Amino acid sequence: MVGPRSVLIVDRSEETREVLATALARHGVKVLSASLPLRGLQMARQHRPDLIVLDLESDGHDGELICEPYARQSRASQSTLVMLGNLRRGRPVPPVGEFVPKPYHYGPLIRKIEELLLGTGRGYARCA
Repeated sequence: MVGPRSVLIVDRSEETREVLATALARHGVKVLSASLPLRGLQMARQHRPDLIVLDLESDGHDGELICEPYARQSRASQSTLVMLGNLRRGRPVPPVGEFVPKPYHYGPLIRKIEELLLGTGRGYARCA
C-alpha cells in the first residue's frame, strides 16, 4: 500500500473488530474502532479515515437510521464506506460505496477492504 492508510471499524461485535484490526494492522493500516454508531461517527469526523466499515446492525435498530449520517460523512471526508448487513426480503441493497451481505467470511471482507484501500474499487456512499 502507498502511504499510511486508516480504517474505522464500527461494529458492536468485539470479535469482528479484533479480527479486522489484526489483519489490517499486519499490512500497516492504522485501525480505529467503535462499538456504537454515534461514537464511530464522532471518530469519523475527527480522524477522517480512508475507509469506514459500518455494521448496519451496530445499534440494534434498523440500519437505515445510521446510513445517512455515515453517507454524508463519507462524502464530506472522501472516505470509502463499506456497509455490512442483512438483506431483508423485498428491500433493495443500499446504494452505498460497497455493501457486504451477512453472513460473510472474514477473508473475502479483508480482501475487499484492501482492494478499496489500494484504490481499485473506491466508492463513496449515498443512501436512498
